[in-house]
Amino acid sequence: MTIKSERVRSVSLTPASLGRRRGGAAARRDGIWPWLFVGPLLCGVGMFYIWPILQTAFYSFTTSGVFGGFTWSGTANYAELFADPKLYQALANTLVYTVIVLLGIPLAVWLASLLNTPGLRFAAFYRVLFFLPYIAMPTAVALVWRIIFNGDFGILNHALALVGIKGPYWISTPGFALLAVSIVGLWSSIGFAIIILSAGLKNIPVELYEAAELDGASRSRQFRSVTVPLLTPSIFFVFIITIISSFQLFDLLYALLGSKNPVLPQTMSLVFYFYSQGFVSNNKGYAAAIAMFIFVLIGLVTIWQFRLQRRWVRND
Repeated sequence: MTIKSERVRSVSLTPASLGRRRGGAAARRDGIWPWLFVGPLLCGVGMFYIWPILQTAFYSFTTSGVFGGFTWSGTANYAELFADPKLYQALANTLVYTVIVLLGIPLAVWLASLLNTPGLRFAAFYRVLFFLPYIAMPTAVALVWRIIFNGDFGILNHALALVGIKGPYWISTPGFALLAVSIVGLWSSIGFAIIILSAGLKNIPVELYEAAELDGASRSRQFRSVTVPLLTPSIFFVFIITIISSFQLFDLLYALLGSKNPVLPQTMSLVFYFYSQGFVSNNKGYAAAIAMFIFVLIGLVTIWQFRLQRRWVRND
């Protein structure tokens, strides 16, 4: 009996069992306090994020009535959506806008490295200047750029006329309107990328540059072999955020082109298509299906990027 009791006692006092006992005791000792701190955040996430997603997913299987209410329609909205050529036009426009805005990331890497040059005066002031367009109101930004893109007296066409080029009506010509919106989007987002990349540059040890310089590496070689590889985690973060924000293009497009612009059918984004169906045509069930399509698309693209980042992002 003594040997058996000693064996049971030795088994019950293993490190794992002691850890479980201490964890359970700590949980009982903390009581409700952790939930009181986390509770408001969980309520906010559930109320403003999870519940709207679930509600939108439910409404995507319904058809809204003319005078309110809804009827269950199953997958009819999705069948109509995937057969709608406007969806693919909006998707193509969104992808073109996203690709053009992503071209600002290499430029942001170069500018951030220049602003991180040792001994550069007023570097913080330059960062603020680059960051201001990002925090400016999209409506105010669009009003300024509408003057720049004006086909009759805009400064851009005036500059082109000086070299003998007749500029188009940028925001009312198919093709050029999407290019104009993309240019403004690139200009507005590059400041955010510079701030994030500048923070990443601060974490690169100076000793690596000194060692590369002793080995005879030029500034351009140091940029390619030291700066860019060690900056890939920050580049990846900026890449993901830029894609997500580009897929949500609406306010800049709406403010720059207006709601009565004849080029909107050829220029509208996915979110603008959702807006036109849900708030202009009052087709809320169909608009909910568009919203779920955007939600799933952003999720799939993000997952794909996280899988690809293992090949080019340095984590050491």
